[in-house]
Amino acid sequence: MELTWRVYPLVLREPLRISRSAMAGRDAVQVTVRHDGTDGHGELVTSTYLRLDLATAVSALAGLADRIAGCPDPETLHAGLPTLTGQAPPGVRAALDAAVHDLLGRRAGVPVHRLLGLTDGTPVGTAYTIGLVPPDAAATAARRLVTAGFTTVKVKAGDADDVARVAAVRAAAPQARLLLDPNGGWTAEQTVRLLDAMAAHRIDAVEQPVPPGDPDRLAWIGARTPVPVVADEDAVSVTDVHRLAGAVAGVNVKLARCGGITAAREIIDVATGYGLDVMLGCLVASSLGIAPAVHLTATARWVDLDGHLLLADDPWTGLGGHDGTLRLTGTPGLGVTAVEQPTVVSR
Repeated sequence: MELTWRVYPLVLREPLRISRSAMAGRDAVQVTVRHDGTDGHGELVTSTYLRLDLATAVSALAGLADRIAGCPDPETLHAGLPTLTGQAPPGVRAALDAAVHDLLGRRAGVPVHRLLGLTDGTPVGTAYTIGLVPPDAAATAARRLVTAGFTTVKVKAGDADDVARVAAVRAAAPQARLLLDPNGGWTAEQTVRLLDAMAAHRIDAVEQPVPPGDPDRLAWIGARTPVPVVADEDAVSVTDVHRLAGAVAGVNVKLARCGGITAAREIIDVATGYGLDVMLGCLVASSLGIAPAVHLTATARWVDLDGHLLLADDPWTGLGGHDGTLRLTGTPGLGVTAVEQPTVVSR
């Protein structure tokens, strides 16, 4: 077994502003695991919120290289990966987990979703995110999205224009499903008041309206609004899901935050056991970084996997989505292909 990685920039088509920050791009690391001439790939992206910078990511990978080289085959690596990478940042664990799944799928000649026993690889619609922009700009974006084929739009919230922004998007996209995401930027009382003010605009779900750390506040909100409340930053682990049972309608599962496909499957199984709906979310990433979650979409009520669609140039291809629909290629592994080689080689 051999572990290598490459670093490359991901630049957004336009800056994305949310309630706690704004960004114009991220650094990405392509992680490659090789065995007997076959490669499996995964991707991690830097994140200030998740406290993962490039130096930390590369250091973690360098620390794992020799241990991975000591594994005799991908099956052994897959079985031992949770223990092997237990102290690594979640984004690093997720990238390695994706690379091993990609490698196993390629060796078996099947897509990852079939490797997981999820035989449904049919096309699926994804939401597209509109950031904290003025209402008229949000309306323009919504019209463009529905014209392109999107049927679900996610609207960021957390400033004085929240109600006007949602109203403008609803007017521009009268038939679309609307997801609302304040990124923890509201209080519990404010959440109930604003959702009531937006009642006519038919919000399909609201993600993490209040800062994480107190599931009781989410339960308080859920008891006072018909809008499904989805825990996002509060739903990182299986332990979190146990704590959230009965407090929320659903949980947002992000592979880069929980540690990859294997960890996500555990969270999804526990959540569905409690009767919670699942949203599959993402960070800004290339198609390589988004692909692992696309192979899990059969488990989700809401799909919010637009990270690659926000990029000026995606260095990987194979998911589609620019018309609002993600389509797996059906090829072995994750089913994505490099458009061009990354510009900076780290190992």
